[in-house]
Amino acid sequence: MTKKKVLLSWSSGKDSAWALHRLRQDPAIEVVGLFTTLNQAFERVAMHGVRKQLLTEQAACVGLPLHCIDLPWPCSNEDYGRIMTGFIAEVLAMGIRHIAFGDLFLEDVRAYREKQLAGTGIAPLFPLWGSDTRELAQQMMAAGLKARICTLDPKKLDMSLGGHEFDEALLAALPDGVDPCGENGEFHTLAFDGPMFLRPLAIRVGETVVRDGFAFTKLLPDETPEG
Repeated sequence: MTKKKVLLSWSSGKDSAWALHRLRQDPAIEVVGLFTTLNQAFERVAMHGVRKQLLTEQAACVGLPLHCIDLPWPCSNEDYGRIMTGFIAEVLAMGIRHIAFGDLFLEDVRAYREKQLAGTGIAPLFPLWGSDTRELAQQMMAAGLKARICTLDPKKLDMSLGGHEFDEALLAALPDGVDPCGENGEFHTLAFDGPMFLRPLAIRVGETVVRDGFAFTKLLPDETPEG
């Protein structure tokens, strides 16, 4: 049986990591790489604020090549369309016909992705679609997925939760109405260990800064020598 070659959209967070885990459990699928869009001016993942250096190391920790798409800042719709068309041509040239996304339930986001890929020869996959986020959060923790909050919306969450590990204590601290997986933009995470990792990503928690209405906690490579 020929396996489907799949490229996974990678934000650096727990949903991407869990999507990778799910896809790897499917014997009909081979995940051949990750891709992410980066803000060219700051070399960071947009909402997660994670630096390229850490992202590259994270990809190495899950054992997959990372394809970075550099977007100018600011980025017009025309520029975005041109850059993504070029990227899709590269994906097709690699013999890949499927791109997977870690979206859970935001219909408008899914519709946008489907429209973007319509007629390109690339089919979108949504391995986590329709998941109950409370159950999903419990599954992630039970499997040993480890992540920390890298971005939060201070209008919805206390700033002190910046850098907090994604664990039972965090779920207990979330106010009513906040999604357990932060799927409505309440928070974003950086995954650093779990069943999809070949080795943990060593990180340390730095300062939290407020920018553009969001609190970004710097998660930095921990280069402390062992022993």
